[in-house]
Amino acid sequence: MRSRYKYAVSNAPVLRPNRLPLRLHIPEPVARPGEAAHFGNLALAEAGAVARPDIDTVEADVRHLPYTLIRVLDDDGHAVGPWAPGLDAEQLIAGLAAMLRTRIFDDRLFRAHRQGKTSFYMKCTGEEAIAVAQSMALGRNDMCFPTYRMLGWLMARDYPLDALVNQIFSNAADPLAGRQLPILYSARDYGFYSLSGNLGSRFGHAVGWAMASAYRGDEGIALGMVGDGTTAEGDFHEALTFAAVYRAPVILCVTNNQWAISSFTGIAGAETATFAAKALAYGIPGLRVDGNDFLAVWAATQWAAERARANLGSTLIEFVTYRVAGHSTSDDPTQYRPKDEADHWPLGDPVDRLKAHLIAIGVWDEERHAALTKQLDDEVKAAVKAAEAVGTLGASKPPVGEMFECVFKDADWRIDEQRTELGL
Repeated sequence: MRSRYKYAVSNAPVLRPNRLPLRLHIPEPVARPGEAAHFGNLALAEAGAVARPDIDTVEADVRHLPYTLIRVLDDDGHAVGPWAPGLDAEQLIAGLAAMLRTRIFDDRLFRAHRQGKTSFYMKCTGEEAIAVAQSMALGRNDMCFPTYRMLGWLMARDYPLDALVNQIFSNAADPLAGRQLPILYSARDYGFYSLSGNLGSRFGHAVGWAMASAYRGDEGIALGMVGDGTTAEGDFHEALTFAAVYRAPVILCVTNNQWAISSFTGIAGAETATFAAKALAYGIPGLRVDGNDFLAVWAATQWAAERARANLGSTLIEFVTYRVAGHSTSDDPTQYRPKDEADHWPLGDPVDRLKAHLIAIGVWDEERHAALTKQLDDEVKAAVKAAEAVGTLGASKPPVGEMFECVFKDADWRIDEQRTELGL
């Protein structure tokens, strides 16, 4: 039978009258190297302008929150508005100290990498308020499932500095016995789940841990962290599904620092919606928060934690911040963004902003700040010196036999065979 249809043999598209050809949209950042940096596309709100709902407010009544920005500190360093958490001076100074310690540690260990003492490093510069405030706001029985720039969590909980440096140097005193890359820390006793380069997996692990805690009737809640780029992965959406369906006691956070390793947030969908707005599809509250405001981070985390502890389910929080340094020591950000872009970031520096707040309320001054900085610098120097005495990269290694430990709960026959082959 002869076909009634005729097919064009040409590869050229056949357009009907009055129809435009389709075009693919490729997101582009507002500025590339050599162009003027600006953040005019970023939607901000005035400090103190956003109302704080009760923790039992139904999700349908807070659907505006993903499209505004929760801020507490104003331009003069004052805490304003209903989200101000009412922290005392001791808590604020402890937060400042932990952020400063993180930054000083980062600077010194970054230099150690350039000196060949470690193979890899990642700095937290500009994002310290998120990790520190959350660490201090949550309890000892809670568990953080971190992304890379969460060193401040450990700093706020006084994790030993020499153990951090030994892990970074991968030497014989490495608390993880050489099983992890530098800066991929693991510290269960400090509420810090093993860090992994597979970031999306941590969201699912956080939800699973929280579900298990609820199933057992425990008190601990979980905190999951990913970057903006990871929101484009399946793990992110699978975790949100389980968190919503089972009302898991978990706080799920997106660190929107404007850049993945070299691609900007638009590649993950920031041009069309905020990352906090992704909560809307799952029927859970979404908060969009100034990530460079220590008080706002604390307040939002506390609100979400109270909801979780009251069996009201999970919350998605987007922290709007900026990655000042490169993605890692393997990255050169000047190749994909203006060199001075960090100088134009409208939400300022988290350390400077908390310092200004302490000065504004009369409990801090430049002299005390300089003294604290020197004290912390001396502590970091001492820790690095002690670790160097054990050994730096390649000069001192954990025992070879350690590679066979903690692989399986019970030793597999292949492990035993390999250990025998090495004469161990």
